[in-house]
Amino acid sequence: MQKHVIIVAGGSGKRMGNATPKQFLLLAGKPLLMHTMEAFYHADHKINIILVLPEVHIQHWNTLCKKYEFSLAHQITEGGRERFFSVKNGLQMVGESGLVAVHDGARPLIDKETINLVFDEAQKSGAAIPVTIPAESVRFIVNGKSEHVDREKVRMVQTPQVFQADILRQAYNTPFSSLFTDDASVVESCGYSVSLTKGSSFNIKVTNPGDIALAETLLSIRAHGTD
Repeated sequence: MQKHVIIVAGGSGKRMGNATPKQFLLLAGKPLLMHTMEAFYHADHKINIILVLPEVHIQHWNTLCKKYEFSLAHQITEGGRERFFSVKNGLQMVGESGLVAVHDGARPLIDKETINLVFDEAQKSGAAIPVTIPAESVRFIVNGKSEHVDREKVRMVQTPQVFQADILRQAYNTPFSSLFTDDASVVESCGYSVSLTKGSSFNIKVTNPGDIALAETLLSIRAHGTD
């Protein structure tokens, strides 16, 4: 079955306190986004990689590809005003069938095992997402007061989130809602169930200052075989 991945890279760099969008920050000597894309290629050399970028960043990305001699095959499309519309634009470049992953461009440490697990589950069940159990205690806010929550009943959601193409396409034909927090929530709004697979503590999302340093450290740990 054909595999596709829509990599959404619409960061502006505001939360990083950096004029450079986070997906273009250097990680181990090359732009972070290149690590993200290579992870999917290494998991499946035949995967169709679709990169979604803000229109104003496309030329800069092409320049970076030349500078770093990045020749990994991929298609590019423009993002929308919300992540929902960016994914929808990416879906236009996907065929009628197959499995479609949607992944945050700012998660460069996604590993082959996590990718394969979620693809395999989506092929069986139609929709799957990787999750982890939180290490911290969790509290729930109700009417201004906090209540303890059993963290064994809570899961932290990651990407890639993988779906059969027809399911994801149907879901993204629904009207946009601000309640959609990820692709799974869009799919569930259409009545589909979403299966859970094992995520990875290494699969961090680079968002805040300091995350690049953390990612560098995790890459070093992985390189020494202690992942």
